[in-house]
Amino acid sequence: MFFRLLLSINLALAVATQAQEVNTDPKTETLEEIVIEGKAGDLLGKTDAASKGHATQTDFLARPMLRRGEIIEAIPGMIATQHAGGGKANQYFLRGFNLDHGTDFAMSLEGMPLNMRTHAHGQGYTDLNPLIPEMIESLDYAKGTYTAADGDLSTAGSANFLLWDVVPRNLVKVEFGEYNYYRALVAGTLDLPSNLEQGVQQGLTYALEYNYYDGPWTQPEESSRWNGLLRWFKNDDDTKLSVTFMGYHGSWTSTDQIPSRLVNDGTLGRYDTLDPTAGGESARYSLNVALEQRDDDGITRANLYAIHYMLDLYSNFTYQLDPGLPTGDQFQQAEQRWVFGGNVARTWEKRDMMGVESDITFGLQTRTDLIEGIGLWQTQKRERHTTIRQDNILESSIGLYGEVVSRWTPWFKTVLGLRGDLYYFEPQESTSSGQDAKTAGIISPKFSAIFGPWKNNELYLNFGTGFHSNDARGVMSGTNPADALVRTMGGEIGLRSQTVKNMTTTLALFWLQSDSELVYVGDAGMNEPGLASERYGIELASYWRPTKWFSSDAELALTYARFIDAPSNANHIPNSIPVMFSGGFNLGAQGNDSGWFAGARVRMFANSPLEETDTYRGRDSIQVNATVGYRKNNWEVAVNCLNLLNRQDNDISYFYESQAPGRPAANDTHIHPVEPRMFRCRVTYRF
Repeated sequence: MFFRLLLSINLALAVATQAQEVNTDPKTETLEEIVIEGKAGDLLGKTDAASKGHATQTDFLARPMLRRGEIIEAIPGMIATQHAGGGKANQYFLRGFNLDHGTDFAMSLEGMPLNMRTHAHGQGYTDLNPLIPEMIESLDYAKGTYTAADGDLSTAGSANFLLWDVVPRNLVKVEFGEYNYYRALVAGTLDLPSNLEQGVQQGLTYALEYNYYDGPWTQPEESSRWNGLLRWFKNDDDTKLSVTFMGYHGSWTSTDQIPSRLVNDGTLGRYDTLDPTAGGESARYSLNVALEQRDDDGITRANLYAIHYMLDLYSNFTYQLDPGLPTGDQFQQAEQRWVFGGNVARTWEKRDMMGVESDITFGLQTRTDLIEGIGLWQTQKRERHTTIRQDNILESSIGLYGEVVSRWTPWFKTVLGLRGDLYYFEPQESTSSGQDAKTAGIISPKFSAIFGPWKNNELYLNFGTGFHSNDARGVMSGTNPADALVRTMGGEIGLRSQTVKNMTTTLALFWLQSDSELVYVGDAGMNEPGLASERYGIELASYWRPTKWFSSDAELALTYARFIDAPSNANHIPNSIPVMFSGGFNLGAQGNDSGWFAGARVRMFANSPLEETDTYRGRDSIQVNATVGYRKNNWEVAVNCLNLLNRQDNDISYFYESQAPGRPAANDTHIHPVEPRMFRCRVTYRF
């Protein structure tokens, strides 16, 4: 298989590099030093877990991507797929979690939350369509429950996207491809009056993007998206201040998953739909003010934000299963909300605590969601027929945390953290009776021990507890209420190695457990009981940058996921992915260097159970994408080939009961296929 070949190449090249290092021939030529950034960078002594990392724009823009949500796949072991139209949030998978659209993985943009709690479609819904990839400078990520600054929805991990203050070079980019794919972007930075001699710089960074795509679907997707960004910044040696406005609006027609039985008997093609009126519209507008101040004692970071968000979504997954609904099973989920909040953290560096050098951090995080018109309706061809439920909700939270990093010896340090969160849920208006205001709190301790580095190796032990909140509609229910905050717990043993020159290798063995809970299911408008779960796994990642013209990486994740209280013959967790691999290489001109460049990437996931007995499994998926291009002076031209092998795999599979019109109801595997091989071209002019 392709990924085995790639691993073999990585191993052979690593051995060759080691052999070169031990060569004591005085005639050996001294090579030019290579500056390594991103996931391959040396984080020894700078982080407290093997599964924490930092990815730069080079890590994700160098790889050919079908959709922008795949930016998140820069995190090792992370998968982003889609089961509906391109304007909907991606489906995410990590560490044996089917994260749905974001539950149990917290994402933010410069401290602004991207997850939407108590969302019309799913708890923690996280839409990455408002991001413009070229404007993302870097991505900080962590996994597990060990970071005190991570609160709600962060059991599997967290990610924070960081924007450019100054775009490296102003640019105009045009992309076009098969199935009516078009994209245009203009972005840059305008210099404002500055005093560079005194280290003062200020400017105005801007971006405007338009994207359209029909896709291979029988019913064209008609996905249309506008994105805009305007950012003022002022920096000096001690202070960074920025004000950022972002806007996004998208609309689309969705081809939802379809039953395999109708594909197998020829009734439907792989790209057909049973409801050509599914789809939706979404918008997000945000304002973020961020400050970073350094002084003699340490550093203070703070931000305040306001977000306006709306979603209008039409879905049909079971077609006409309910005989009492002559209009069919299409339903609408809609909402609009304001989100207000902020974060502030103060770190005192190199303080003396009982003779031990320590860094001490205290932080406060607050968020309030004012949710209006969140509801569920039965519809036909996007026309409402029955209101199932509609609510206006206030949900507010405050989190306090502290963290102490103590350096006991040059080779041993500890990180002790404690976090407390308080939540308030208030029903302001509802079509459902018996809704009561609720308050809930939770305390989450964290601990990490770091040994080393010894001979360019570092060992980590991590443990912590975390939580995720449930949908306020389930929490406020007068009968059979859901737990407001659900306890989770995890541990990890990790290793980071820089033994081989220009190569970073990480190894992590993890354990995660989630308590039993009641979950509010937005698609059904009701509470559904859940079981306690447990996950074990191993993650191995290697990044190699031996020369300026070659880089490669390989990431492998193996996970064992089971329900704890279920019978042994029915304890599998549906859509938990036990095997995931991602790897690739880049050749030629790297970064913005002139010359030819090429690259290829493979992503594989396999053996996913689709229901608790493991009788039905998802089909293995292997996707290979490739790129080739040429860059000279201010110009760049490139061609991407997506799904190079033209495999007929599935982005996602589910197992449940459905009924097509004129057919009997049946339990079946429902699929959303990967898109066929296609080519996309891009032309970039930088100035």
